[in-house]
Amino acid sequence: MEELNGIPQVLTLDETDLNIIEALQKDGRVAFAQIAEQLGVSPGMIRQRYNRLVEQGFLKVVAITNPLRMGYKTMAMIGIRAEGSKLLDVAEKISKLDEVIYMVISSGRFDIFAEVICRDHEELLRFITEKLSTIDGVRESESFMHLKIMKEVYF
Repeated sequence: MEELNGIPQVLTLDETDLNIIEALQKDGRVAFAQIAEQLGVSPGMIRQRYNRLVEQGFLKVVAITNPLRMGYKTMAMIGIRAEGSKLLDVAEKISKLDEVIYMVISSGRFDIFAEVICRDHEELLRFITEKLSTIDGVRESESFMHLKIMKEVYF
């Protein structure tokens, strides 16, 4: 992030940046030349903008797998209550568990929500009883099984 007199500056995205991001959201493998043609600019400009967007943390291109095709048949969102003084430590430990694919610290009834993927119900049971519940500071958890994913968006 750029600084001015030691103060981080919020960088803004212009229309070209937003169009590049939108094109890559639709197809992360689209050629810079194709984006350039759509926007009426040079491929070199797209390459420069892309590199800047990555360097500044606006953009990260990754492969997203389909858990169901990878052999994971059980997905759940788990609400977790933690001891207040241990919340961040608990969150750090949970985030390192292989089954956890998404996690947030939240307000409300639960302190943490962790989305997990497991190969089957037995693996989910082992995760809850042998991993999650053994973390010091975890007070209780409640699991919400995914029955059907109706919408999944990455932006």
